[in-house]
Amino acid sequence: MTTVPPRRKRATVHDVAREAGVSRGTISRLMTGEGYVSAEARTAIEAAIRKVGYVPSTTARNLVRQRTSAVGFVVHEPHSLLLEDPNIGEILLGANEALSEVDYQMVCLVIGSARDSDRVARYLRGGFVDGAVVVSARAHDPITAVMRAAQIPAAFVGHPPDLEDQSWVGIDNVASARDITTRLLATGRRRVGMIAAALDRDSGADRLAGFTAALGDRFDPDLVEPVELYSYSAGAAAMAALLHRAPDVDGVFAASDALAAGALDALRRAGRRVPEDVGLVGFDDSAWARRCTPQLSTVRQPAADLGAAAARSVLAQIRGEQTSPAAILLETPVVWRDSA
Repeated sequence: MTTVPPRRKRATVHDVAREAGVSRGTISRLMTGEGYVSAEARTAIEAAIRKVGYVPSTTARNLVRQRTSAVGFVVHEPHSLLLEDPNIGEILLGANEALSEVDYQMVCLVIGSARDSDRVARYLRGGFVDGAVVVSARAHDPITAVMRAAQIPAAFVGHPPDLEDQSWVGIDNVASARDITTRLLATGRRRVGMIAAALDRDSGADRLAGFTAALGDRFDPDLVEPVELYSYSAGAAAMAALLHRAPDVDGVFAASDALAAGALDALRRAGRRVPEDVGLVGFDDSAWARRCTPQLSTVRQPAADLGAAAARSVLAQIRGEQTSPAAILLETPVVWRDSA
């Protein structure tokens, strides 16, 4: 018969006080940084903590401070895309690094369905986080309304049009899309199409606007293939549909590198060479761009920096250092490689 070993009793502040020979009040002043503690008492308390293995209760400390020391990372994407899209991972890592610098915990909240949305709304209303970084929000999003009502400090990666009263961090998608489309046109392409994704949010709509502006009078709406998500499979399907409708297309701007990678494989299956027959450009300068053969010409989106800047904005709001909405735009240079 297997005997389950008894669970070790967790050390308490009483154990520390007894070992150090000081009062609980002295320990409390040292832990909170509020009030005087002599050098001798500090040394004794620190030695006692090490000896008895005491770990301060974050829950108790947060109850006193009325803080959770946690920030939500809210992602409005299907679960499959969360794993496929390297940009989301980079944004998450950038935000987590900024939070960890000040000993804040990140809580990931993924919204891929209406059920997820209801669950996350209840969680946010429950006061389990001090603030939130929000990625891929659409206009008139119910989670945004929940955060407004609960007065939760938030910063959005991207800028839906109904967020004038919220802080956000982003890039100039219109100018970036216009710049890379102009560069593609300069290679001599005459029938240039676009795989346009996520037109229900600012990034997708703005990239289409930049593409349209670059083409001017040459813009042909029949050469735009809209898809729902920035995904590899969507890019492959869209490229096949575009080739079927316009077999003479000789240039393509895909609204993300994942889309462009899918388009590249579809072009190969159709017997089209890149860049000899079709020039292809993407957007993001993600791992997709560097793994393709040829490597993708693209726009460099500083995903990790976006996440870090959004997290720092939330922290500034929590501390009361930022009392009005802030807008931060980061630079996005064109990275020219062999695909065009």
